[in-house]
Amino acid sequence: MTDLYSQFKRLRIERNHPGVLEIVFDGPNLNAVDEETHSEIPAIWPVIDRDPEVRAVLVRGEGKAFSAGGDFALIDAQIEDYDVRMRVMRESRDLFYNIINCSKPIISAIHGPAVGAGLVVALMADISVAATNARIIDGHTRLGVAAGDHAAMVWPLLCGMAKAKYLLLTCREISGADAESAGLVSLSVAPEELLEQARKIADELSGGAQEAIRWTKHSMNQWYRQQGPIFDASLGLEFLGFGGPDVREGVASHRERRKPVFRPEAHS
Repeated sequence: MTDLYSQFKRLRIERNHPGVLEIVFDGPNLNAVDEETHSEIPAIWPVIDRDPEVRAVLVRGEGKAFSAGGDFALIDAQIEDYDVRMRVMRESRDLFYNIINCSKPIISAIHGPAVGAGLVVALMADISVAATNARIIDGHTRLGVAAGDHAAMVWPLLCGMAKAKYLLLTCREISGADAESAGLVSLSVAPEELLEQARKIADELSGGAQEAIRWTKHSMNQWYRQQGPIFDASLGLEFLGFGGPDVREGVASHRERRKPVFRPEAHS
């Protein structure tokens, strides 16, 4: 196990239950995702898929957050450097498809803020368990780019088109309790029960009929595979936005803790 996962320096790997691999976001600024972490998150799923010792995966965040999303250095690099932008776009594509194609069941334990690439993992997990006071937000349009890394395709399937449009167009925050009511997560539990409940589910899946579980996941994920063109289009439009003026205003307003002033007209 150590040799397989030694290449991942930004993700902490633990094994607390037989057959269950835990991936832990553990970094500065509420587990914000820097360039190195963004490269590792999509790359780990094929490794897990090939690991015969892993029967279930639990993803969680250390400290006060699941993950606060991409750090400013990563966002700045995408704005200023075309090559970085294209690399991050490819990694975002790979994250989406690698999660879908990983045969092992994935459970997420969501607490605190869940944003950005971390949120992709949290909501694309096969079973998502959120603390009632978790803070889930897709911040793309507030940043000035299209919601493209998973949300435009995944959220309507989870919580319906009306709710998905409301949350994604306005960047409204939704709690773990409300996310369960909306169908955006599998279930919500009291914060003090979160890790215990998520581990219990992971342990149950680890001890279950592996072929039955994996083929059921494979079959249900055809819903995602069939909608791949929607994801691909949204991803391309998101990264097109990283070359435009609105994202610069979005980043500046975040740094200055003020309301953004975007262009009144759009080229659409």
